Amino acid sequence: MKPKVSVIIGGIFAAYLIFVALVVLVYEPTPDDMSWEDRQAYNQQKLMELTLGQDLKDVKSILGKADFTEAKSVQNANLQVLFYRTHHEKSDGVTTKDECTPLLFKDNKLIAWGQDTYEQYLHTTDSKQPVNDGKANK
Repeated sequence: MKPKVSVIIGGIFAAYLIFVALVVLVYEPTPDDMSWEDRQAYNQQKLMELTLGQDLKDVKSILGKADFTEAKSVQNANLQVLFYRTHHEKSDGVTTKDECTPLLFKDNKLIAWGQDTYEQYLHTTDSKQPVNDGKANK
């Protein structure tokens, strides 16, 4: 009877080791599942891969849920800013906008990102200032 028990325990242990190895090799956490440190490093890396004109859905599928978001409608266009944490300021347990990089979308297309982007968004009004979408005015 003892040899059967040893074989069963050995088989269970081997199956467990195979399962753990598969999880470690195959499982890729989503940005929303990462610790803040890992997510911050991930966001920094993925921001370098973005391109102007990229669709909002594509960016969200790459970067996950934004830390903050703002939106407004100006000049018959919809503007949206998504903020993703990219740099640590102070250890207070709270992510703030100054620890994030803003991404600006116009009609669901990425038109800019970086600190100047948020200033552009804030100062865009309905009638005074056009939204720069990277195209030259002719």
